[in-house]
Amino acid sequence: MTSKRWLKWLIAAIVLLALGGVVAKKLQARKLERSAAAAASSKAVQSFDLSPADVVVASPQELVRTLSVSGGLKAVNSGFIKAKVAAEVKSLTVREGDSVKAGQVIGQLDTSELALRLRQSEQTAASSRAQLNIAQRALENNRALVAQGFISPTGLETSVSNEAAAQASYGAAVAAVDLTRKSLADARLVAPISGQISQRLVQVGERVSIDARIVEVVDLSRIELEAAMAPEDVVDVKVGQVARLIVDGFADPMPATVARINPSTQAGTRAVMVYLALAPHPGLRQGLFAKGTIELQRRSALVAPVSAVRIDQAKPYVLAVVDGKVVQKTVTLGARGEATLGAGRESVVELSEGLAAGSTLLRGTVGQLREGTPVSVSTAAAASAAR
Repeated sequence: MTSKRWLKWLIAAIVLLALGGVVAKKLQARKLERSAAAAASSKAVQSFDLSPADVVVASPQELVRTLSVSGGLKAVNSGFIKAKVAAEVKSLTVREGDSVKAGQVIGQLDTSELALRLRQSEQTAASSRAQLNIAQRALENNRALVAQGFISPTGLETSVSNEAAAQASYGAAVAAVDLTRKSLADARLVAPISGQISQRLVQVGERVSIDARIVEVVDLSRIELEAAMAPEDVVDVKVGQVARLIVDGFADPMPATVARINPSTQAGTRAVMVYLALAPHPGLRQGLFAKGTIELQRRSALVAPVSAVRIDQAKPYVLAVVDGKVVQKTVTLGARGEATLGAGRESVVELSEGLAAGSTLLRGTVGQLREGTPVSVSTAAAASAAR
């Protein structure tokens, strides 16, 4: 009875082992099928197709090394008409935007007080003149008396001193008259330069003090860009260098030239002011913001677009296409500037080491691809990148 039980258990174990082997074989077969399917799927993706905008050929180009500038436009010639006397504004015939000529009278300060002062000065001068006449006659009489021996020379010295004092008083009174007349002339508001009124700072009826600003006149025939630069950047800037500026409100760039460089730095910021003269252009206004680049140097160099250089690793590198695959190449960067690539000008950087001329590079628009990834560059893309 016991042997029969062992026999049953043995048969059952054999059957279970057989079933387990069959199941294991089926699982292994499925695993192999899945691996084969995954391998086939990976092989099915042969390469990435690249458009003409995704690639560029690194080639020797004329590298224009530039320096960025920005700032506000300012008229070279401008001036404020100020009150030269303290008085009430009697008339002011101009407003913002009006054109004026140099020497044109644009307003008048009230001269009532000045006229009274002039009368007072003239009366004082007349009184001083009368006193001078008396002193001169007394001096003449005393000289005659001294000659006849009627008075002593000491009396004559007194007459001489009195005449000199009267002469000085009369001269001061005449000067006071001239000064008052000048104040009357200064009450006229005259444009110092030809141009347009930029600001009107007072209204008729207001009383202004001496040196108070009344209106500002700007001459828009000569416009400059005032650009603040770091001291290390100004080293390469020279008078006469050309620049291209984009001014607010204007679509096309405008030519400019470095006209002057301030010999001193600005207090606090230590920036150096550089002045760029713009060519005359209708519509330019003082205060408009402009930005652009100054051309520092032109030379031939192997360049690539700045967007094609990647800096997410310890050293800068580019992704090149070699034999249909992506290859990562470490490069040494040089000067930056602008060059003509394809249809227009782009910001480029010099590749001084690590890459040969004629290499096809992936632009930054492609994104990050692993080294060894197959890519397909169409003939049209290659031709477009080489142009």
